Amino acid sequence: MNYPNKIQKTTVKTINYSNRGMDLEGLINETNEYYVEKDIALIYKKPTPIGISEAVYTEHGRIIKNGYFKAPSTLDYNGVYKGKYIEFEAKETKSTTSFPLANFHEHQLAYIPKVIQHGGICFILIKMNQKVFLLPGSRLVDFIQNNERKSIPFSYLEENGWVVDEKISPALDYLKIVDMIYFKGETL
Repeated sequence: MNYPNKIQKTTVKTINYSNRGMDLEGLINETNEYYVEKDIALIYKKPTPIGISEAVYTEHGRIIKNGYFKAPSTLDYNGVYKGKYIEFEAKETKSTTSFPLANFHEHQLAYIPKVIQHGGICFILIKMNQKVFLLPGSRLVDFIQNNERKSIPFSYLEENGWVVDEKISPALDYLKIVDMIYFKGETL
């Protein structure tokens, strides 16, 4: 930019990865609010269980100074849809070629087959290459059991997942895909 007296200013763009999943999460939260308002489903983001080890009291109330995670959380979202328990995880990646399995915690990968075993609906929403894919939990488990790869190729998502279209209302109608997979007899 040209400033008076030939002063030159440069800006340095810093990249903040702390909220990398917030775009997808925002769409899901907005969609879940729509589902609740329209009495379609009850699905909510699960809070991470946090313990407080130190707090101070101020004129504005109690402020947490130190805390810890009580236990590993399971998946991001859970609820009820058409009388079935539903639970899923939301992930994003900037990679254009594959989704790193390291983005999952070990306890999450162990938990997914348990939900399936007990008859629950379990899947992953993965945002990659400007698309959101719904990958059934059974296909994720199958991939992990039958591959030594440390990442899921984009081509696997294209072949084994379903693209969830972004719209105005609801923002990300993933239950449309859930209906097709889990309630209309499509085989996994």
